[in-house]
Amino acid sequence: MRRLDRGSLRTAGCAVVVAGVFLLVNAQVAYAADGGDGLLSPLNVDSSEGAPIDGYELSAQGGSVFALKSNAYAFIMSGLFTLVRLVVGLACWAIEFAFRFPLIKLLADPAQRAADSYNHAVVDTLGLKGLLLAWAFAFGLVLFVRGKVSKGLGEIMLTLVIAAFAASVFVRPDYLLAESGPLAQSEQAAAQVAQATVDSHNWGGKISSGGPCDDLAGNAELRCLQRDDDTPLSSTEVARPIQDSITNALIVKGYMLLEYGRVLDPGKASDRQAYAVHLKWVIGGYKPGPVAKDEKAVKACARIRGPARPYCERSFRDQAWEDRKLPELTPGGQLLDSATPILGSEDAQFAAFLEDMKKAGPVGKACADYAAEPTGWRASGALMLLIAALLICAIPLSAAVVLLGTQAADAAAAAVGGVTLVWAMLPGPSRQAVWKWLALLAMSIALMFVTCMFLPFYGIGIDAVFTDGPQLPAERLLALDILGIVGAAAHRQLLRSVTTFGHRLAIRMRYAKVGGTHLPGDTSEFGAALAVHMAGLGSGGSMSGGSWLGTRHRIMQSVSGLSDGTGMPLNSGRILSDAGAEVSRGLAPLGLAVGGARLAARGAWGLVVGRRPEEAELERLRKPVADVDAPPGSLPAGAGSNGQSAGRMPHRGGPSDRYRDAEGQIWDQDRGDILHDQATDRTLLSTRAHNRLVRLRGYRMLHRSGRLAYGATLGLPRTLGSARTRSSQYREDVAQQLRVWGHTARQDRHGWRRRP
Repeated sequence: MRRLDRGSLRTAGCAVVVAGVFLLVNAQVAYAADGGDGLLSPLNVDSSEGAPIDGYELSAQGGSVFALKSNAYAFIMSGLFTLVRLVVGLACWAIEFAFRFPLIKLLADPAQRAADSYNHAVVDTLGLKGLLLAWAFAFGLVLFVRGKVSKGLGEIMLTLVIAAFAASVFVRPDYLLAESGPLAQSEQAAAQVAQATVDSHNWGGKISSGGPCDDLAGNAELRCLQRDDDTPLSSTEVARPIQDSITNALIVKGYMLLEYGRVLDPGKASDRQAYAVHLKWVIGGYKPGPVAKDEKAVKACARIRGPARPYCERSFRDQAWEDRKLPELTPGGQLLDSATPILGSEDAQFAAFLEDMKKAGPVGKACADYAAEPTGWRASGALMLLIAALLICAIPLSAAVVLLGTQAADAAAAAVGGVTLVWAMLPGPSRQAVWKWLALLAMSIALMFVTCMFLPFYGIGIDAVFTDGPQLPAERLLALDILGIVGAAAHRQLLRSVTTFGHRLAIRMRYAKVGGTHLPGDTSEFGAALAVHMAGLGSGGSMSGGSWLGTRHRIMQSVSGLSDGTGMPLNSGRILSDAGAEVSRGLAPLGLAVGGARLAARGAWGLVVGRRPEEAELERLRKPVADVDAPPGSLPAGAGSNGQSAGRMPHRGGPSDRYRDAEGQIWDQDRGDILHDQATDRTLLSTRAHNRLVRLRGYRMLHRSGRLAYGATLGLPRTLGSARTRSSQYREDVAQQLRVWGHTARQDRHGWRRRP
């Protein structure tokens, strides 16, 4: 028996692991789909309309069961918009997760213990505070003696200031990383800026900036506002404006544009009735079963501003929420005759929704007519919206990655803050430690403000494109794709500006007359200017092709032509490269998931299909076929004329059929009939299937396992009989071999006797 090599064992192990992960993930997804807290349930965030994003199902009536084109369009549209919901949900969840400051909360206590250990084991044990303070005064007095009184006095004063901060509580991790610390206060201020940015835009009635104090008046409202100001914002409240801007642009209005061909605005009197039916559809008003529809309706209407809000509440209050009788399923005998058959509960719910939408005035009738017909333009629009979603959601995903990395850096900086300030008490190159430490904290605070300011502004731009953009939906989506590229580049430029500011701060202080390094090469003003200029340069990358050949080379040359910034106010090549780099970083988690899926698919392909054996090996594994199906030249001369099949296809060594005799016939032992004869009948279906599937590794494994299991259970008597026959043959062979060896030994013994 051939031993399995290491590669085969590794492939089998990977297949088992992938199968386990597949079952676990699908079980979690199914549990989440049933309403449980599954693996993907955090991605089902609420949209700007107050409805979960899984309620925005892009549907259409595919027509007859034979309308393959329409059904294909409907399937593609639904699948692409499902990917859009998944990407948007991931971006919204990631930004909220980053604003929870998880790393700071997890690393605050370890950072405090590490800081106390450093202060005790390094600073207090070695007496660095007194030693470095004395050396700082000695350095200042040396400058006094050399006539540099102002510089010496400045260094002594700077040392005293740093020593005071090193001995204070302001550099302890339990203050820097606390809820009342500078980082948390910066988060609260940035959240208020984001909320003010969202409130400054008219979102067409989709986003309500109102809070718990909107329904109050007078002193009660003032007390509520004061209490609301004193209460710190949670991570959900911080991320809610950003999530509303993203979901409003990509989910709410993107869904309306693809489903209805227009964007419904409850602020317009002509759209209110159709918008009420739309709200009922997305919050699950047509689904049967015990669903809290009243709460969802109140939550959705609370998101609307202006005169449309009382209309929404009145329409839902006047409408009976008991389960409506859905259209019945199309009987099996009428499936071929019906133009729009109802095959399941989802089709019935969509048919009831279209029926109500047609009754919602002229706008509702136009929306229903557009939603009922799946077209290639709608499928193309869904693809363009997916591209825009990838470009746009890459920005909050990238911001989340930046915020998480900043939190880790802040925790590390807080842990070594005390030691850093003590070390910076000594004038000279050691001062750079405190400047870099301060630059890191400044960059962290600036990154929070940049993130909280840019994302709502970006959402406002996307909303403007959706609401007031071109009339054609394709033009709007194309403009949205371009806006996504420009926004990714702008976001990267902002992040680069923040990091460049921190680097320039540290470099400027390196060449400062007071607080600098005072090294011979760091006193030149020309060197300081050159270093600051080099700190502002960034590696934007290149979009030109390297040593590409053929079509790739021409494509890369075309892209390089697009990135040529000659005659343009901005460097277009830098913009494209920055946008590509930003999108690449934001979509890195998705890239890892795709890479894992590809690896799993390759492992499954290798396990099921495997490498195709050589043709000679395949011929050896295949079974002999009947004479009428045999390839030319595979039968010996006269094999098909006299019925003798002993020499039929001798090069094929596949497993033979059980109970087939040497002449290629299978007899019914009970009736005496010939069941199959290879000389006159066609090849059995099992033989034909075996000869086609034997090239697959998975089939070979299953075939061998199946033959072994069958021979050990139902075919055990025949197996034992064959084993006894072969054992008797082996015994005869052994006896014959022993007789030959005995004869040889006897002849050799006679030869010894005949020697003189």
